[in-house]
Amino acid sequence: MAVIGAGSWGTALAIQLAREGHHTFLWGRDAAHLDALRRAGCNARYLPNAPFPETLVIEPDLGSVLARVRDVLIAVPSHAFRSTLELLAPALRAHTRIAWATKGFELASGLLPHQVALEVLGDRPTAVLSGPTFAREVGAGLPTAMTIASRDPEFGAELARVISGPHFRAYTQTDIVGVEVGGAVKNVIAIGSGVADGMGYGANTRVALITRGLAEMMRLGVALGGRRETLMGLAGLGDLVLTCTDDQSRNRRFGMALAKGQTASAAATGIDQVVEGVAAARAVHEVAARLGVDMPICREVYAILHEGKAVAAAVQALMAREVRAETD
Repeated sequence: MAVIGAGSWGTALAIQLAREGHHTFLWGRDAAHLDALRRAGCNARYLPNAPFPETLVIEPDLGSVLARVRDVLIAVPSHAFRSTLELLAPALRAHTRIAWATKGFELASGLLPHQVALEVLGDRPTAVLSGPTFAREVGAGLPTAMTIASRDPEFGAELARVISGPHFRAYTQTDIVGVEVGGAVKNVIAIGSGVADGMGYGANTRVALITRGLAEMMRLGVALGGRRETLMGLAGLGDLVLTCTDDQSRNRRFGMALAKGQTASAAATGIDQVVEGVAAARAVHEVAARLGVDMPICREVYAILHEGKAVAAAVQALMAREVRAETD
């Protein structure tokens, strides 16, 4: 197995695969970073307490990596997903299977990752990994569960077996759309949850945002062809609750910084990692508008981030909405 993307999440997934005894290659674009990983025997910046198993090999030669594996797992931010696929495409063999742990719509096109993969790579076995996971906890070997969705049952089941172990459990399903929508929308809601917590609004508000955020996620997922039950599972509700409630969440911390008066630029700088919800807010807003899907929380987060709307005004707009049935 090759893991493409040597950030916190790619490193954690590579460690988990290698921990289960599988010979695993880890590759990233930054040769100096890869050299630092190799010399340190860990990702000192993001996962300093997660030493690399002996079966994890840091490999700077991408061609060599792709020639030696059947399965490739991509773990890069959504804005880099297409360019990463384009980089891999010429060196992929006909039987190479592709999985990804990338979450979010492509900003320029509004496409989900599986649609981007089909455009760039054509028809081949693919899978998406998603769910309530923090890289630091996976790297540390703490008990974790996630979802693997694939329309190729053999590939999905094999990938689940390979990555699972005593402290890591993967479940399989076929609803790629639902899993990917959950992974995209939860980051936007998490920014809103962070804003509410930063404003001191309390647990009532946080739970209301999570619950109504789930309703928005379901509306968009169903409109795009996903299943409601998928969004009630690990890749939907599970990931949403995790990202909205724990301070390991970059999106939540970003929202809290906004509520305390920081600019988006200053908040992002302080976090020092990609805050996926910023780009996701624009993409989700545009896709929802195109499909006519009502997503008021996501719309207000978009307005804060991309239209300069004041946080207090966004909260007031949500609370002033017309009374309606909960299940509408």
